Amino acid sequence: MKKSPLTNFLKWRYKHISNKTFVHILSVVVGLLAGLVAVTLKNLTYFIESLLERGIIFSENQLYFVLPVIGLTLVYLYVKFVHKEKLEHAVSSILFSLSKKSGILPTKQIYTPLIAAPLTVGFGGSVGLLGPAVASGSALSSALSRWVRIDAKTRSLLVACASAGAIASIFQSPIAAIIFAVEVFSLDLTMLSVLPLLLASISGVLTSYFFLGNEVLFSFSLTEGFDLNDTLFYLLLGVGTAVASIYFTKMYFGILKLFKPLRSPKYKLLVGGLAIGIMLYFIPPLYGEGFGFINHLLDGDHLKALGKTPFDAFTDNIWVVIALLFGITIFKAIAMTTTFAAGGAGGIFIPTMVMGSALGNVVAKVINNIGFGFQVSESNFTLIGMAGLIAGVIHAPLTAIFLIAEITGGYQLFVPLMITASISYLITRNTLDYTIYTRELARQGALLTHNKDQAVLTLMRLDDVIENNFKTVRPNMSLGELLSEAVAKSTRNIFPVVNVEKNLIGIILLDDIREIMFNAELYQSMYVEGLMHAPPEKIFYEKDSMKTIMHKFQESGAWNLPVIKNGKYHGFVSKSKLLTAYRRELINYTTEA
Repeated sequence: MKKSPLTNFLKWRYKHISNKTFVHILSVVVGLLAGLVAVTLKNLTYFIESLLERGIIFSENQLYFVLPVIGLTLVYLYVKFVHKEKLEHAVSSILFSLSKKSGILPTKQIYTPLIAAPLTVGFGGSVGLLGPAVASGSALSSALSRWVRIDAKTRSLLVACASAGAIASIFQSPIAAIIFAVEVFSLDLTMLSVLPLLLASISGVLTSYFFLGNEVLFSFSLTEGFDLNDTLFYLLLGVGTAVASIYFTKMYFGILKLFKPLRSPKYKLLVGGLAIGIMLYFIPPLYGEGFGFINHLLDGDHLKALGKTPFDAFTDNIWVVIALLFGITIFKAIAMTTTFAAGGAGGIFIPTMVMGSALGNVVAKVINNIGFGFQVSESNFTLIGMAGLIAGVIHAPLTAIFLIAEITGGYQLFVPLMITASISYLITRNTLDYTIYTRELARQGALLTHNKDQAVLTLMRLDDVIENNFKTVRPNMSLGELLSEAVAKSTRNIFPVVNVEKNLIGIILLDDIREIMFNAELYQSMYVEGLMHAPPEKIFYEKDSMKTIMHKFQESGAWNLPVIKNGKYHGFVSKSKLLTAYRRELINYTTEA
């Protein structure tokens, strides 16, 4: 029988290339693919934006505020007739796949972000492209690793490599890309993870340079370094960005909750699209990603950053400008979440940067114009405001620090970046346990963390430890029937009692009947219903995490606990099998390849 080229390649690979070397090669390929995805996303979005700008945005009628409804409608039609599944949050879906699906991502996630995100952002949806780039690149990485028969642990590492490649390509910041993968995906800093991440990050950056040349997102040159006299103001900015981060996160979940009563996607689209259009009419910088807005602020041109608004007649007054910029700080979170709630596709990272840049600029302008004689660099505060929001919103302070440091092309602002980012992170982390990425995952018990014990429990699957070789009995069975039909035919010492609907109503232990099981006089007079008792605890398949299950075993002292799935009896979990599975997963998790 003729073997396929893939089979021949894999046989050759096993003979000539070690696993470690092969992983390094794959990390380069993954970084390249993620970089290509990021470049494709950017170009598709900018192409749509340029077409619309020529046709509508700069027309005399200023009709750009109606475009989000059109974009969201196109996304809705694609999802309904092509994708046929609800769009998932990019990073959250990746985190879930790493913890519960061994890094396996659906093939649809390769191409869906490349269609839905440009339509959303290109038509003015107030979200970013980083999340879709990471999602598409990660799905490509997952598919590639399955194709070449990579194990689950390495597949998860390559998914993180894809995220590093995408970020490195978009921001041309390879160090921040590596740190993002470590902070957000909770990877351990070992040579097993660092070298592949480094190779993927470099590959992603080179891809960006190859296709886009020296084009950068932020055309900014640092002219003023850190002034020790400004330390107090950076502390103040840290507190301000922390408050803004908490607001950003709460607003995100609040607006999503507000849209829940609107059952139909059509109603969500209509309400959300109109709301975004109204916001865009009064605050044009909310249109799309917002990189142009950030660049204008960094150039010191706040009027160009604000664009044409109904308040143009009053922008000679600096306090009106400050109020408008603060409005962007407030409404960016609202516009972003409304875009998601209305069915749009995108990410939260770049909107976070936009909101942070506006807040940083506002703080600097207030300091410079309050009349106390202070003078600070508005561009520096704009940059550091971005770092503060990133650190607070996604709980990634190191990513925030190194990203802004790499964007500025140096480390002159390292000290103020550390001050603001650390304060923002500490306040936010102590106020909110979880981020937009992680809250729902934490509720499901599917969140990986840097805590090894917690991570191992998260990676374990309940299905792997459920045992089904228990003989079920009915409550109306006599003692004789129990002995002949269950005890005599079972190798287990516990018997679940279920009714005709398969609901668990109790259990019987062999110890419960040991003293009477040989008394034939009781065989027809005693029934299961009178012998059974409630289990010390129950495991609920849909909601109990492995951590909860471990806690139930510890508190109850039981060796076996029944599992309830969809309200019905489903099997048992034994403490011995659970601990064996935990030990096996721990060894696998902590062993380097």
